Amino acid sequence: MKKITYVTGNWAKIASAKQYLEPLGYEIDNIKIETPEIQADDVVEVAKYSAKWAANELNIPVIKNDTGFYIKHYNGFPGAYMKYLDETLGIDGVLKLMDGVEDREAYTKEAIAYCEPGGEPIVFEGITKGKIAFSSSGEYGWGIIDHLFIPEGEDKTLGNFPDEERWNFWSVDAYIELARFLDEKDK
Repeated sequence: MKKITYVTGNWAKIASAKQYLEPLGYEIDNIKIETPEIQADDVVEVAKYSAKWAANELNIPVIKNDTGFYIKHYNGFPGAYMKYLDETLGIDGVLKLMDGVEDREAYTKEAIAYCEPGGEPIVFEGITKGKIAFSSSGEYGWGIIDHLFIPEGEDKTLGNFPDEERWNFWSVDAYIELARFLDEKDK
């Protein structure tokens, strides 16, 4: 079995990676370490930098992800700066920003970077479409995405679903593409 280390402490991300990569003969383990996180407008650049750093620091193949939140009305703001928005404006600030806004379309973009020591990262992306609620709701999760984001096809925010259900709403496209890449690479 080939081994890849997921640089995360998030059990749902680890479960997703295992679901798509273990059938291909990959053992997925994880390590929770702080990686340098550059300030960039695109989550792809953030994931690439962190993955390359982790692969070289740990001297093993790794996957690392970064997720952004994009509001259509504000031309994709906050994008890669979602954490900063959570820490500064928070849920109430975003609701004020959206006051009177009819088009509440939004999406999350997850960038998963795979990198081997000494190599360049390869990035795979997944998009989860939805909209911003008119008020905060839900007792699960934390922050803007969980309490304000309603995934496409649903009528409640992610925060209304317990952990074991909530992670099923996220796009798995990036994991599927990563699995295809690794399958082809190892042939």
